[in-house]
Amino acid sequence: MYRLYIANKNYSSWSLRPWVLMRELDIVFEERLLAFGDGPRWDEFRKISPSGKVPCLVDGGLVVWDSYAIMDYLAEQHPRVWPESRAARAWARSAAAEMHSGFFELRNRCSMSCGLRVRLKDHPAALQGEIERLETLWSDGLRRFGGPFLAGAGFTAVDAFFAPVAFRIQTYGLTLESAAAAYAERLLQLPPMQSWYAEALTETFRDHPHEAETLAMGTVLSDLRAG
Repeated sequence: MYRLYIANKNYSSWSLRPWVLMRELDIVFEERLLAFGDGPRWDEFRKISPSGKVPCLVDGGLVVWDSYAIMDYLAEQHPRVWPESRAARAWARSAAAEMHSGFFELRNRCSMSCGLRVRLKDHPAALQGEIERLETLWSDGLRRFGGPFLAGAGFTAVDAFFAPVAFRIQTYGLTLESAAAAYAERLLQLPPMQSWYAEALTETFRDHPHEAETLAMGTVLSDLRAG
């Protein structure tokens, strides 16, 4: 059986990607959570992952790290990870890669914290530009492949890559045009996303760098987390 190593569900957007994909596609795995510490815990993480980071997938004697690599590895054995259509697959891989290597303003200004509701102090042009790009990208996929997911009728890796964005939209109250907003809500309503969210709210651990980053960017309106 696969073992998937992740970090705290409230914060770890990278961990969410393979986790939600595997849950949504009914790919059986054992979850192992390596909690953040007060600062990096590289020595502990490196016992599992060569990069010292999660997510990390262990399959017998094989170790696969980085969320994109994990999804491509899973795709070799599970055909629904990427779309069946060549055109949809090409689009999905491009969109996932764009998320994987871009949207820096969105990620830096709106770090993931599932249990908070935050009002941003500033909404600079760079952030708005990325939100508009997100709207264009999502709308293009939904129109081109017919929805309800980005590359067609089924949830695939490209949707998993944008799953953390749905939590960011919820946390920071970001406004999107109707089709993009509906897609984000569709992601939030998926049973695995609901499960991740519920478990994130039960976490009592607070990662101080994440908390400080959020406070630097916005005003916390409510904290729904336990403890």
